[in-house]
Amino acid sequence: MIIVMQAGAAREELARVVARVEELRLKPHVIVGTERTVVAVVGDERAADGRGFETLPGVASVMPILAPYKVASREVQQEPTVVTAGSLVVGGGRVGVIAGPCSVESREQILATARAVKAAGATGLRGGAFKPRTSPYSFQGLKEEGLRLLAEAREETGLAVVTEVVAPEDVPLVARYADVLQIGARNMQNYRLLEAVGKCDKAVLLKRGPAATVEELLLAAEYVLDGGNRRVMLCERGIRTFESHTRFTLPLATVPWLHARTHLPVVVDPSHGTGHANLVTSMAAASVAAGADGLIVEVHPDPKQAASDGAQTLDVPAFERMMDTCRRVAEAVDRRLG
Repeated sequence: MIIVMQAGAAREELARVVARVEELRLKPHVIVGTERTVVAVVGDERAADGRGFETLPGVASVMPILAPYKVASREVQQEPTVVTAGSLVVGGGRVGVIAGPCSVESREQILATARAVKAAGATGLRGGAFKPRTSPYSFQGLKEEGLRLLAEAREETGLAVVTEVVAPEDVPLVARYADVLQIGARNMQNYRLLEAVGKCDKAVLLKRGPAATVEELLLAAEYVLDGGNRRVMLCERGIRTFESHTRFTLPLATVPWLHARTHLPVVVDPSHGTGHANLVTSMAAASVAAGADGLIVEVHPDPKQAASDGAQTLDVPAFERMMDTCRRVAEAVDRRLG
């Protein structure tokens, strides 16, 4: 349910409502908006039936949350969430751009990439240190050494570091180096991992699983939000369909659909969504036109030599052209890139 506080309700009145919710062994999420403060109550709401929240001082109204995802719903928070992590801003009319290689391979590679994408206008640096791969024989990443190299690149360029965490026990380690913790598509429904990043103070980029519905994506985000971490970004990276002309099918209708139902910002990954470097610029521009709050794109100084995902990775000149195209599209729809 949502408990809507009266305009100008006293701090003590809000505290009393929160205390009453906790007495019923429910979880209160206080959300302070520009026009109203609400308390989103989650848990077994049967415990609150007939408990008279409407009669508490400072309460304007009580209403049910109809969506199965509670804290992520626009019923709870009308204002769009803007996520800031270091130099990266996603939402609020800004289209944050995260760019970098699929995998951190060497000091020279990640520093060269960081310098190039920063010069082109990116505000976040992606790079995998822990790489979950389909084959156990594929390159699995440099682990903590990769994290150190990402941190060194941030020190030189100022770019926010976005990197994947693959296990709950790795969250403290990755959070020591990263600005944004990425939950990869394979882990979207790894609930222990979602709970672990929900207790962390780092922003989270949650990728949609290749066979997941958007409602399942929102419910996965709810695990993180319910843990207390409100800095969540949703990522559309394509889904599996019967089509074979692209690696995945990138459904950009997801972007406005999500905006209508959740306050969380939406990022699009045109690299994984297509699997072909020559399609990335077109789909990135289309994503911006559709209202995406951010882009995450794979860039490498020499994609043919990349340890992973070379076919979908842009080289630096192609990334510069992509940024120029997306910048013009953003301006046309009254938004700003970077």
